[in-house]
Amino acid sequence: MIHLYGIPNCDTVKKARTWLDRQGRAYTFHDYKKEGADPERLAAWIAAAGLDAVVNRKGTTFRALEASDKARADDSHTAVALLVQHPSIIKRPIVEHAHGVLIGFKEEEWSAALL
Repeated sequence: MIHLYGIPNCDTVKKARTWLDRQGRAYTFHDYKKEGADPERLAAWIAAAGLDAVVNRKGTTFRALEASDKARADDSHTAVALLVQHPSIIKRPIVEHAHGVLIGFKEEEWSAALL
């Protein structure tokens, strides 16, 4: 089973969902805005892919943070709490699948991993 994590109005999440639908791949969708972000899952993603892969430093939410909060994003232990508090700074989408985790939407990577 494929588990897709993100925010429904995110353009990249929309592209990823459209791609999965076109491929006929069933998935469950976890909406951070409604369901929150699980700290254990975030820690696992950071352990698997690295902090820089999981934290979206380019978005408006991150740029609007206080300097002290931005500094929390530089340490994997404090970053998890920051991501739970501000799920909009989690890179999107994140997909858990049978063979691992995909972060962001790159069609070539997704094709190789999911088809």
